[in-house]
Amino acid sequence: MGRHRDTAARVAAAALAALTALTACGDDGGEQLPPCTVCDLPAPAVDVARDWLQWGRGPAHAGAAAVVAQPLARIVDQVVVDGAVEDEKALASGNLLVHYQAPLPIGGTDVLMAFKRGSLKACPPTGGSANSCGSGTWDQLTWGERLYRLQDGRLRVVWEHASDWKPLPDLGGLSGWQPVFHAVVAPDGTVVVPAAHGAIVRLDRSTGAELARVAPFGDAADTFVTGPPTVDDAGRVYYHALTVDPADPWAQDARGAWLVRVDPDGEVTKVDLTTLVPDAPAGDGACKSQFRTPDLPWPPSPEAEPTTLACGSQRAGVNVAPAIAADGAVVTVTRAHRTGRYGYVVALEPDLTLRWATSLRGLLHDGCGSRLMPPTGTPGGCRAGAVPGVDPATNELPAAVVSDQSSASPVVTPDGGVLYGAYTRYNGARGHLVALDAGGALRATYDFGWDTTPAVWEHDGTYSVIVKENAYGAGSYCSDDALCPKSAEGPYQVTQLTPDLDVEWQFTMSNTLACRRDKKGAMVCDGARHPESFELCVNAPAVDADGTVLVNAEDGRLYAIAQGGTVRDSVFLDEALGAAYTPVALGRDGVVFAQNNGRMFVVGP
Repeated sequence: MGRHRDTAARVAAAALAALTALTACGDDGGEQLPPCTVCDLPAPAVDVARDWLQWGRGPAHAGAAAVVAQPLARIVDQVVVDGAVEDEKALASGNLLVHYQAPLPIGGTDVLMAFKRGSLKACPPTGGSANSCGSGTWDQLTWGERLYRLQDGRLRVVWEHASDWKPLPDLGGLSGWQPVFHAVVAPDGTVVVPAAHGAIVRLDRSTGAELARVAPFGDAADTFVTGPPTVDDAGRVYYHALTVDPADPWAQDARGAWLVRVDPDGEVTKVDLTTLVPDAPAGDGACKSQFRTPDLPWPPSPEAEPTTLACGSQRAGVNVAPAIAADGAVVTVTRAHRTGRYGYVVALEPDLTLRWATSLRGLLHDGCGSRLMPPTGTPGGCRAGAVPGVDPATNELPAAVVSDQSSASPVVTPDGGVLYGAYTRYNGARGHLVALDAGGALRATYDFGWDTTPAVWEHDGTYSVIVKENAYGAGSYCSDDALCPKSAEGPYQVTQLTPDLDVEWQFTMSNTLACRRDKKGAMVCDGARHPESFELCVNAPAVDADGTVLVNAEDGRLYAIAQGGTVRDSVFLDEALGAAYTPVALGRDGVVFAQNNGRMFVVGP
């Protein structure tokens, strides 16, 4: 393995050296660069086996590269991709509640990345109307896609496409978590980006010119593309669209929800998600909510039942990218519009008829009295007399919740099973990872799953599952400090699991020093210590051909973790901060692409 890595390092170093001979093109943040000579050449062909084409690299979203990650020796270059990042941090007390596209390195020299520009209006101290400041002004930002080319050790802009896409409005429904704008690269090299009114646009990769606009919903102003598209190996593009009430998008039922497939020839097939799952509650049906705060500690009694609310129709979770299995099955995740407790993992046949749908309700048994909660009758535990195993908020076996504040997407495993990272509150808001077999039956669960799309590493005739694992220091199931005292923060870990979700190894974060880069680019550490270390802020880790895991953390560092759970190497990026959950990607030469503080970094030898 060491000889393999040494050989790959020499190849990557030679590739980077060769790039220095190329002539710069385009512009870089307003800087005037020399006339373009390289960009007029045909773009390198897409390699489906080695390039990073979409969320989770391929249609199964496994996050696994066929190359070895190069040493994290230095930052080759960096670019600002979020021009609103300072506004976004100011609105969230210094935190960055934004979901970002995965960098898409293709062709050995190029990388596609979403950009954002504009500003957000701060809310006055006395507050403001929900749509006049803060996240209510998301629609004043502009999202788009840029193609960069790594030349002379720098990322140069080849072209830029400004989209008319806008995110779903927050208005309290997304709790300030900004949805993701995400492109995909088809096997023929064309680039597909979301657009307004539930449409997508296909771009020429060499020039960024618009080749076609596919608008299945016409000019429906209140229809949104709600998550990353997915492209299969035949070039078919799949994505989710949602129509909402513009005045009250979250309390009123969805007006329509679809899985859309666009074939390479532009033919469109739409699947109505509101009627897809036979056993799902109707939009006007009664769904159980949770107990009221005055009734704490929960459950109020062993026989108590929570209040109900109108369910809302089934639709995809916000930020969910459908996954495609090797046999052509399409896997997605749906939920009732008004409550994530009524969610499903859904598999469709290649012709988009229903194969199976598995409810995420009642799959878990580790609520009251389990090892995940303090003892019943004690602070943080359920009320004395509670039925063992139930969720204290509902008095039922716990549901794995489909959260719209998450960016978790389903992953198809090599044996045809499905992984999905769901939310649960009673275990300190850590969520659960759910593993289903190829027929949709429950295989196993693991007690961390919040906002994570796990990576899958195939080896030795089997595979391993890799997730971040954060302990947030939250109260077990409520926010009352007396009844649910906060636990200690940490540990923060990367965990590798078997197919049955048993632990193989764990890496625990140990850095306690907060640092940043000053105006000259020097690393400055202010001496402030974080004894609990820092969260893993990765939402989609990458794993290379050797099983080395690439993750980023809130200490501002990018880590390469070798099999067994030891740090191979790491590099400091820009700033330790309460960071956005971001994905990591690898280029075909093993160079790593990561994000921090609204910037994209290229890291290599």
